[in-house]
Order: sequence, then structure tokens, then C-alpha cells
Amino acid sequence: MTVLPDDGLELAAEFPDVSHEQWQRLVAGVLRKSGKDVEGAQAEEALSTALEDGLRTRPLYTAHDAAPDAGLPGFAPFVRGSRAEGNTVGGWDVRQRHTTADGAAVLGDLENGVTSLWLVVGEGGIPVSSLGGTLEGVYLDLAPVVLDAGRDAEPAARALLRLYEERGVAKDAARGNLGADPLGHEARTGQSYDFPAVASLARLCAEEYPGLRALTVDALPYHEAGGSAAQELGCSLATGVAYLRELTEAGLSVEQACGQLEFRYAATADQFLTIAKLRAARRLWARVAEVCGAPQAGAQLQHAVTSPVMMTRRDPWVNMLRTTIATLAAGAGGAESVTVLPFDHALGLPDGFARRIARNTSTILIEESHLARVIDPAGGSWYVERLTDELARAGWEFFQRIERGGGLATALRSGQLGQDLADTWQARSGKLAKRREPVTGVSEFPHLGEKPVERQPAPEPPSGGLPRVRRDEAYEELRARSDAHLAATGSRPRIFLAALGPAAAHTARLTFASNLFQAGGIEPVTEGTFEDSGASEVCLCSSDALYEEQAATVAADLKAAGASHVFLAGRPGEYAGVDAYVFAGCDAVAVLSATLDRMGVS
Repeated sequence: MTVLPDDGLELAAEFPDVSHEQWQRLVAGVLRKSGKDVEGAQAEEALSTALEDGLRTRPLYTAHDAAPDAGLPGFAPFVRGSRAEGNTVGGWDVRQRHTTADGAAVLGDLENGVTSLWLVVGEGGIPVSSLGGTLEGVYLDLAPVVLDAGRDAEPAARALLRLYEERGVAKDAARGNLGADPLGHEARTGQSYDFPAVASLARLCAEEYPGLRALTVDALPYHEAGGSAAQELGCSLATGVAYLRELTEAGLSVEQACGQLEFRYAATADQFLTIAKLRAARRLWARVAEVCGAPQAGAQLQHAVTSPVMMTRRDPWVNMLRTTIATLAAGAGGAESVTVLPFDHALGLPDGFARRIARNTSTILIEESHLARVIDPAGGSWYVERLTDELARAGWEFFQRIERGGGLATALRSGQLGQDLADTWQARSGKLAKRREPVTGVSEFPHLGEKPVERQPAPEPPSGGLPRVRRDEAYEELRARSDAHLAATGSRPRIFLAALGPAAAHTARLTFASNLFQAGGIEPVTEGTFEDSGASEVCLCSSDALYEEQAATVAADLKAAGASHVFLAGRPGEYAGVDAYVFAGCDAVAVLSATLDRMGVS
């Protein structure tokens, strides 16, 4: 009988130690079978993934991938959390967003799991005069309220404070944020408003309302303009520093000024990047507070919002999966409050079902997945710690660049920040167009026969400043052209997929081509003959070996039968009669747009 040793489970004790170099040799052997002849570090690099901001994700991390000490929760540099208890007491704050004066929807959310309210007030939202009616029946001493009022920040804040007084809410029982964000408003609209009224609100909160904050540092305008994670971090730091300057000049101490700020970040379906971003944000703000002489005031209060950029209009049900992953990342990253945007957010006003799924996303992760039981559950991961450090350095560098140029206001008004964000988005758009960054249900596995999800129009958000981008925008334009053609003619533009040889030879490329053309709203026809398909263009799908034997002959026969354009699914070669090639990494958007043009689909 084998007895385990008394000193614990040494399950790997009898296995010989292996080196990093031995692992690299195994990787090189696998890559060699796929045609890549690389050795050593080059083999490992071949499996690395390029991220934005010049970062790379390697396939393997070890204890040698050192990162600065993350400390403990509740202590500087706050990487592991701004509070000693983290979210272990009750989970994170479930914050639902509302843009209309729908008191019934507000109460319905609060009665079914939502713990705080985010109200868009003023332009593009709830009229200031309707704030009281919207909050009718809400226990304001129990439900924190966060305002988002743009230029109407001061009157909206005063209206909320009057409600507290009229309903007998003690000043020390009021919770939430008055939501003033002058620079965020300027980023959205290109219009500025004066800071003195904001400073007055901050001073009032600091002196009389200990549970209220006056300002939001909203990084969403930069994320929604196409910015990277590091740019989002850099802009939030530059905004926070600008507000510290204004508040201390108005007479608040550094500690009081820091206590008036809440930071808002986007949470995306890239879970590790989101976790690292939130951890890096706390570390960076702790550094700002340290330089300002108030290190213990650097505990950043974070509100994470599932990314509007990732939300799609086609196959919107997939957005439920995206927001679930983003919420998991926000919770694991340590955000104190999380807003899950409803899956139909990009289509208009959410219905009751969409709001229910949104709030239940947090409930399931907290109550059933027990995500909040452990503080910083990703902490200690060699990958997460290294990514946090690298992202923090990239974010700090971008922040310093803004500061050297005169601060965030100058960067906005000069157009330099807008150009930086546009450059980042242009590079990312190239990856989206080439499907290097896939969008499920849009650029990958689209469903042309789906029934459109229709919603009432949402209020138009403020505009005039930085643009708002979406990952699906290029494909959405193509699909809209196809929809218009369907409405006008009763059918979608079609392409015939000519499969050569047995299924084993053509299945992979047939699936690839079908997905690609459907992403542009072009219906693939795979059954019957070209003559019966109603298509004017053809795509050949098979193996390289069969292309060598048959492609030229088949292309000639198809053109004789009336085909105006012949594609081949595979790497470009020398095949007579083939006009173009579609392959992994080709510019799908350009190919699809040109195809629709040839088909007369405007």
C-alpha cells in the first residue's frame, strides 16, 4: 500500500524538473509541422499576441516574470483593492442606468436586485424638473443616486439635494455622486462649462454630505472614441489631476479633493485586459496621490460599465455573453460599482426583459458563482501581475504626454487627443476589417435570416466632441445595404459557392467563404447549379491540390455560363479565369463592399 508523505501532497515530487528551453523545443517541433521553422525564443514569440499600446501577450508566464509588489487591499498602492474588505461583504454595487423619466422601471430595478441608480439628466436624458417624479417611491437613504447631467450638473445636483431635504433624508445618510464632469462633458460635446459651481458643490459635499461625492472622472468618452486601455487610463489620470488642481485652488485639501472623485471605466469582453486595467488604474492614482503628499487618499473609487463599443446591433443576443464576461472581469478587477448595459443598448431603449437580464448578470456572478467571496481573485497570476505592470507603465506614459502638452483641456481643444484616439481606432479598424478581431454574430457566424430586434428610440446623447465608435460599424453599413436591396427586390444579393471534390477537401473553405460573404449581407448558395442560383458571382471552395487540377477549367466553364466574377477561397495563386481571392487575413470589408458595388447594391 502506498502512503502519502506526512508533509503534504507532493504529487509532482517524482517527476524530473524541466527547463524553459525544453518547453521551447517542444513548441518549435509543433510549429515545424505547420511550416514554421523557428527555434528557442523565436518559437515562443511565434505564439505571442500583439495588443494595443505596444504590449504583447506571451503564451507562457512563469515566476521569473517579475512585477512590483501589489501590496494588500486597503493599503497603497491599492492594486489589490481600495478597501480592506473588497467586495466580500455583499458583493459589488449593482448600478442600473436610466435615461428616461420612467419611475416604474426605476422601482422595478430596485425591487429586483439593483442597489444604486445612475440617472442621465438634462440633454439626452431625464429633464431636471422630472427628477423628483422619477425617484417617487425610492428610499433615498437606502438607494445611492449617481447623476450624469453634463452642463446641467449644478441645477441637477441642487434638485437632488432639495429632494433629500424634502424627504427628510439626513445629510450623513445621503449616498452617491452628483456627477459633475466638466472635462468629460467637453470631450463629449466640444463645449466647456465653468468650474466654480462644481467646486462649490464639492466643498458642500466635503463639509456636510460625507456619503456624497461631487465629481465623476469619466473615461468612457475616450474609450468610446476608439481609445486603447492605456489611453483610457492616461486620460482618466489627466482628468483627475486637473480636478485636483481646481479643487485645491478652491480651498479643499488634497485629501478632501481626492475624496470627491469617482472614476468610471469601460469593462470589455477581454477579461484579462479589463482586470489588469482596473488594477493598474488604482496603482496609478495611488502614485498621483503620493506625489501630491496624500498617499492614503489615493484609494480610487471605481465604477465599471460594460463597453458600449463592443455592443452589436446584429444578433444582439450575443451581447448577453459579452456583458457577462465583462462583468466578471469588472468584479474580479475590484470595481466597487458595476453597470451592465442591457443587450439591446445599441438598438434603443431597453425593454423590461433586457433590464432584467442585465441586473441578473451581476446577481448570478455574486450569488451563484461566488465571485465576490475572494478579494482580487486574479492576483498572483503571473500573467495578470505582469500585464497590470505593463499596462500601468503605458498608461503613465500617455498621461505624461498629455501633461507635457499642457493638460487634458489643451489636448482636447488642440485636437491632438482626438487624433491620437483616431489613430488607435484606425489601426483597430484594420484588424476588424480583416477579421483578425472577430465579432461573433457580425463578422463571424452571422445569421442573415434573423428577425430584427426593434426598440423604441433612445434619447439622442450629447454630441459635437469626440466621436462614438462601434466594433460592428463597418459591417453594419454593409448589412444595411443588403437590407435595402432585400426591401426593394424581395431577395438579398447572392453568390454561388462552387465546392470542388469530396467534403473533406472543401468543407473548411466552404464554411470560411460562407461566413465571410454573409458578414456583408451576401447570401451564399451552395445547392444546385450556378445557372439556377440567381447569382452573378461565384467563389470556388476546395483544397490546394484540387485547385491545381480543376480551378482554371471550372472558372472558364462558370464564366461561359454567365458568371461575371470568380473568387477562389485560398491564398492567391496563378489560376486562369480567377479574378480575386478570399483568405484568412484579407480585407473582408473592402472585398465585400466592392462585391456589393459590382452587384449594383447601393
